[in-house]
Amino acid sequence: MRKIVLMMSVSLDGFMEGPDRDIGWHVVDDELHSHFNEVLAAMGGFLDGRVTHQLMEDYWPTADADPASSGPEAEFAGIWRDMPKIVFSRTLERADWNTTIMREVDPGAIEALKALPGGDLCLGGADLAATFMRLDLVDEYRIYVHPVILGRGRRLFPDSETRTTLRPAGTREFGNGVVLLRYERAGAAPAG
Repeated sequence: MRKIVLMMSVSLDGFMEGPDRDIGWHVVDDELHSHFNEVLAAMGGFLDGRVTHQLMEDYWPTADADPASSGPEAEFAGIWRDMPKIVFSRTLERADWNTTIMREVDPGAIEALKALPGGDLCLGGADLAATFMRLDLVDEYRIYVHPVILGRGRRLFPDSETRTTLRPAGTREFGNGVVLLRYERAGAAPAG
């Protein structure tokens, strides 16, 4: 069965966005981008919220046509275009680039997606990630900790009434100081 994999970059103090949705502090060089490409090319699809999908759609379809794009960046443009995508939105009327729109996160529908053949499903987007975590639908966390302290912004993990036990699945340090922390779901229990 496929897994739902949350991949997210965070600051050392746990913020995924700085004030005003700032992500300019991400330290993505060719080594890290090549790693992302390798991991994401093996996925079976992207699951994004509307905001994340529209940000991706605004840049990636033609990024490989830009002469300023690095090799890994240009490579990701093709990965993004070809990958099946599901965008969760109540307001989006249509979506291009191999994208299906789902109006809500239905746990039964997500379990049916996981049962289909193919690679794991990559989860992205702040609000969508919070919904998947609240519904206990995330199977693996791949958290990329960047060497910066923001002091404020939007935290990756919202307050919750549930404690989720995880087991380590690996770590990796990149030359730019980013550290990948991988955890798999071990079970959930009420917080207390």
